[in-house]
Amino acid sequence: MKASETGSNDTIAAVATAVAPGEGSVAIVRISGPQAEPIGRRLFVPPGDQTWESHRVLYGHVVDPASGERVDEALLLLMRAPRSFTRETVVELHCHGGLVAVQRVLELVLAAGARRAQPGEFSQRAFLNGRLDLTRAEAIGEMITARSRRAAQLAMAGIDGGLQRRLTALRGRLLDQLAELEARVDFEEDLPPLDGAAVAAELATVRGELERLVAEARQGELLRQGLRVAIVGRPNVGKSSLLNLLSRRERAIVTDLPGTTRDLLESELVLEGVPLTLLDTAGIRDTGDRVEQLGIERSRAALAAADAVLLLFDLSAGWTAQDQALRDLVPPGAVLLVAGNKADAGGLPVG
Repeated sequence: MKASETGSNDTIAAVATAVAPGEGSVAIVRISGPQAEPIGRRLFVPPGDQTWESHRVLYGHVVDPASGERVDEALLLLMRAPRSFTRETVVELHCHGGLVAVQRVLELVLAAGARRAQPGEFSQRAFLNGRLDLTRAEAIGEMITARSRRAAQLAMAGIDGGLQRRLTALRGRLLDQLAELEARVDFEEDLPPLDGAAVAAELATVRGELERLVAEARQGELLRQGLRVAIVGRPNVGKSSLLNLLSRRERAIVTDLPGTTRDLLESELVLEGVPLTLLDTAGIRDTGDRVEQLGIERSRAALAAADAVLLLFDLSAGWTAQDQALRDLVPPGAVLLVAGNKADAGGLPVG
């Protein structure tokens, strides 16, 4: 499919790298569409006799054509259609990072005739122009937002087309069985009897493969999105100390006074390749303190929305009615882990 068939006759541009003040030495302004090369030639001035060839890097300066001012020292990469990510002609201007320089370059590109790209529009054009299938397009987004190494590896498998190949193979097997059935309808007298058991066995095998794909997708979702783990327990049971220990920093204030934590604290970490968001909740108890009551209300809401719950109880005091009441608040679908704390305070270890 050609770009003209998708309706993408205009030229789009955007900053293709993360932009933050004082962060990153290089930023990329990407231009895609029929006017990409003319815009590049208008704004980019290479010294000497450098040849504008596809997939060749040029050195020079981005110049404001209205004033002749040199805006930035940069590299230009030209990728003529269809040998580009979008299968359109693409120009990339590799500028200095930060905020000011790259934004000025983008403003010049837009003033030269490009339109600011919508979020994900480069990938959309790659999909519409047949450069990517839907699974690969989604995998690119997952790679960008990956929060752990395992999530990035999973996204890379999608970019390489692993999922699409498996789906295509399963589709082919189903079409083979459909052809067997339709052949018996049209040419029953000319063919041997249908082996119903073999057809049923093949369909069962394909179904098992599809169920395995669904299970892998759920596991992949956990790797991409992570788990929200609520640390709950009675006041002063050690929730904040545990959060600080797992986070390896003093994230929460710890004192011997009950009710120290009055707001919901979050800490993100990666454990065994799985992103976790730990939620340190206020100790749930009856109190007349309005501020503490608000914290307890947030704790209850976090408990109801958590993927997993770590319920701490005081070993020195044993399992109490308050601990059981907290246990009863855990949502039915959440994973529950009960752990005893303060064994050094005279409690007995539990199995």
